[in-house]
Amino acid sequence: MTAASLPVVQLRVPTEEDTFAWHRVFDDPEVMEFHGGRSAEVSVYEELTARQRRHDAERGFCLWTLLDGAGEVFGFTGAQPWPHDSFGPVGEIEIGWRLARPYWGRGYATAAARTTLDRLRSAGVPSVVAMVDSRNERSIAVTRRLGMELAETYAVPDSDRKGLCFRLTL
Repeated sequence: MTAASLPVVQLRVPTEEDTFAWHRVFDDPEVMEFHGGRSAEVSVYEELTARQRRHDAERGFCLWTLLDGAGEVFGFTGAQPWPHDSFGPVGEIEIGWRLARPYWGRGYATAAARTTLDRLRSAGVPSVVAMVDSRNERSIAVTRRLGMELAETYAVPDSDRKGLCFRLTL
């Protein structure tokens, strides 16, 4: 997909109401296949959206809520500090995306991630990583469209999964 053919996406800092929208959008086993298999409790999304508002206020970036042309929430994209301190790219900024199933395969993740990269460059972020489950072919394809390169592989604690760490200098 060329940049000209990508869909237009809207990103906004998550609101308190997005807590419930994210919970609804991610209450799909296919969407959550590489994220535990099911949506988290609402309280997890309350904390996550609140943390993203803090990240935006303090850093100028976060995991933004994704809106389609009609203003409907269909997921998130953005970046945040890698949230773990026991494995993975500790101390680095991770770019990520998660979309509702009807939006897959239509260029939304790539378009939103490119917008995120532009915003991160403007915020002075020098580089990003993307941690992707080694079985998640769709997300691996997005990292490649962004020009990211595989840098490391991590064993995911308490599972038999492997995480692929892609890197991009901004």
